[in-house]
Amino acid sequence: MLEESIKVIAERINKLGSKSVITMNEILTLSPINEAPKNYYPSSKEIIKELLIDHETEIVHLRNDIGIIYEKYNDVDTADFLISRMEAHETMVRLLRRATYPQSHYPMTFYN
Repeated sequence: MLEESIKVIAERINKLGSKSVITMNEILTLSPINEAPKNYYPSSKEIIKELLIDHETEIVHLRNDIGIIYEKYNDVDTADFLISRMEAHETMVRLLRRATYPQSHYPMTFYN
């Protein structure tokens, strides 16, 4: 899934006439998500919670970017593309919440 996402995003960047990032270092430099420190071995529950926070962070940034792309550049196609990426992150958040909070009531998160 991640590999396919990277491929789709790179194709969109190329369609817009820009050079897509190709190294993990470039991706990490541009990402709002911080890499875990070296020699950090979290439990499976901690990993799920960190993934949840990372996907929520992406949603916040995508919502902001969608507004900018649509309002400033009037680029409906790219805004729609970003909406589809945001929806994929929202799906992951829902699945990770179920794994983290198996009860029927999930706590509110900061991006809602």
